[in-house]
Amino acid sequence: MKIRCKSAVLALAVWAAGPLAAAGLAPDSLPAERRAGEIEQVFAFTDAMPTGVSVARDGRIFVNFPRWGDEVPYTVAEIRDGKLLPYPSAAANQPNASDPADGFISVQSVVADTRNRLWVLDTAAPNFASPRPGGAKLVAIDLKRNKIQKTYVLPAEVVLEHTYLNDVRFDFSIGKQGVAYITDSGENALIVLDLNTGKALRRLANHRSTSPDAEFLPVVEGRPLQRRDAAGKTQPFAVGADGIALSPDGATLYYCPLSSRRLYAVPTAKLRDAGVSDSEVNAAVRDLGIKGASDGLDADASAIYAGDYEHNAIRKLNPDGSWQTIAHDPRILWPDSLSVGKDGYLYFTANQLHRQASFQGGRDEREKPYSLFRVKL
Repeated sequence: MKIRCKSAVLALAVWAAGPLAAAGLAPDSLPAERRAGEIEQVFAFTDAMPTGVSVARDGRIFVNFPRWGDEVPYTVAEIRDGKLLPYPSAAANQPNASDPADGFISVQSVVADTRNRLWVLDTAAPNFASPRPGGAKLVAIDLKRNKIQKTYVLPAEVVLEHTYLNDVRFDFSIGKQGVAYITDSGENALIVLDLNTGKALRRLANHRSTSPDAEFLPVVEGRPLQRRDAAGKTQPFAVGADGIALSPDGATLYYCPLSSRRLYAVPTAKLRDAGVSDSEVNAAVRDLGIKGASDGLDADASAIYAGDYEHNAIRKLNPDGSWQTIAHDPRILWPDSLSVGKDGYLYFTANQLHRQASFQGGRDEREKPYSLFRVKL
């Protein structure tokens, strides 16, 4: 499916229309029997549910497992020789009760950079609890030595009661050591971390672009997605800033709330400059229109890539402004994190997040294995 840029918002509004539109629901735009793209299963997970994936420049593949209730013996792993191995060691994957900055507590995202490092984003918030004081951190691992190189504990002023560090992107051309951009899906904001000084800023806090869409009601596998307990009581699925991607020149940050179908962009120069007021940053946000409901985003020199968890799909935003479906398959059950590999493939996890007990009246309806897929770009 390809939608031209000048009429993208209108076309996607038409695409979302149909018998369910009056109820505010988004129907599946592609019949189940139609598939797009050839996806390959790279790995099958038979134990804990994965979220993040990142492919290093030499092809090594890393994944993570947040501590959300599954038995998670290690929260970061490398896929090597068809096996999962705790990374960088089993010891590093165990929380330190006396020092929350030491040891991974509950990792939500892993990102391999161009300088042969793996970055680990530790929420320090198992089961979405409040982060352990001093535990929310960003950890750099030297992939040559397989050793932790540096740990950035996020300052207390940017880690709030319900902060949930979700995903991160880097620009190493800024300042002495670069900058990290982090989504906070629990407190609806972006966090900008100076990798030289360790200082951080909260930006776009509770802005419409980082907050759940109040009118959003997702439909996944033909059923409205809401939090539903065993007694049948429901709550809206309302999660803020999640997916994040950086333009090749580092000038623009793209991001989206998990509970939304829209894509937003903001100039990074304004975002990271402490001298620019919050109101000026807010005014610089661009609404790029509807892209589908996404968890993860990623980008390369030619496109921005986005999952669409309502439609079992992966799409890309071309430079001309058109959206194109590059993969649609019933096996793509909740595409989570995305990672563009140097081999010309886009890698992504499909983890059945929507089938968790918290959405299914207390019944865990996930069916193992969960999958790591890839599709040729």
